[in-house]
Amino acid sequence: MKKSQIDLSLYLVTEESLELEDLFKIMSQSIAGGVSIVQLREKNTSSLSFYKKAAALKQVLNELSTPLIINDRVDIAIAVGAEGIHIGQDDLPLSVVKQMVPGEMIIGVSVSTLEEALEAERNGADYLGVGSIFPTKTKQDATLMSIRDLEEICRSVSIPAVAIGGINAENISNLSDKGLAGAAVVSAIMNAENPKMASRSLLDIIKNFT
Repeated sequence: MKKSQIDLSLYLVTEESLELEDLFKIMSQSIAGGVSIVQLREKNTSSLSFYKKAAALKQVLNELSTPLIINDRVDIAIAVGAEGIHIGQDDLPLSVVKQMVPGEMIIGVSVSTLEEALEAERNGADYLGVGSIFPTKTKQDATLMSIRDLEEICRSVSIPAVAIGGINAENISNLSDKGLAGAAVVSAIMNAENPKMASRSLLDIIKNFT
């Protein structure tokens, strides 16, 4: 899949500690509901466990024609042939990551300020993960940013920006008309009773983003 073909509109970030069977079930249901891209995020697991889960998930997502992004771990992204890698401000520098990964691999960077966003674009990021927009239990140390700052980032960069942080069906409409390419969601889909319907409801609102 070429970079230009990757759809960031409904970006699902996985939760840790799920058994593979449960993870695969959520993936198939949420993708049927409109999830367009999946990021595997494993902060508290061994390298071997992360690799095994990534390799298994890649196989499932290939069958569902959905790209896989690996959070933080460039080595694992390369090892499983993921479509992309997402890095934070405390990970390897973007310039170094670009030298390590294949040219067709999409690279996303987490940013929370305009300065970080402009630097990421300047250094060749393909897209930005902007947040945290709302309070989130997934990343309790995340710094909250204002909607105004989000809008400023979207106006100031030419690469796609995806909002992240505490986004759910109740607050996602607050992100309309901000210039976003999409929204990244964790709990609102991963913990939903019906991941397919939850995804579909979120996507209906995201379609009105501009």
